[in-house]
Amino acid sequence: MQILPLLFLCLVTTAVGQTVSDDRVQKFLEDNRNNWHDLNVPYEDGKVLFDLIVKNNYKSALEIGTSTGHSTIWLAWALSKTGGRLITIEIDEARHRQALENLRKVGLSHIVDARLVDAHVLVKELPGPFDFVFSDADKGWYIQYFKDVDPKLRSGGCFTAHNVRNNFGGTREFLDYINAQENYTTTVDKTSRAGISISYKR
Repeated sequence: MQILPLLFLCLVTTAVGQTVSDDRVQKFLEDNRNNWHDLNVPYEDGKVLFDLIVKNNYKSALEIGTSTGHSTIWLAWALSKTGGRLITIEIDEARHRQALENLRKVGLSHIVDARLVDAHVLVKELPGPFDFVFSDADKGWYIQYFKDVDPKLRSGGCFTAHNVRNNFGGTREFLDYINAQENYTTTVDKTSRAGISISYKR
């Protein structure tokens, strides 16, 4: 899948007056596509997240579990197209610092509010509203993250969760729970080996 037509590989002005170079971001992602560790998402899954935000013109996003920032870069890059902003949460200080450095390298720091904090606490406290959420932290807490975010998620918004294939980390319980929510429509992306659940709020 081509992420952006060549005509759009240029400088994009963001809502806050700074520019994002698509060439710079894409080169960084391509050069490092096999170098991400520390529980980061695969390259292909980053593209899925990017496409969801751009396709739906989402502008207010939350990421639960930054790691060293691979998915964060994809999310922030997409939000640079929609004029949006991202809050991302990480509890590990070393990973948080590396993510900040990676965001600086690609010129996306101004789009991201990166918090070094326990997501169990902060997700409950964030006021929202959000129209896109990506959960990739402790899998056993996915249901609680969803419960905490649901009242703050706009109608038409999307809650996504990573590693839901093959009951990784106990994610079957989360899938059973979210599939039972009558005001959500949930699918699992078939291109992701790890599995990304995509739940649209009606």
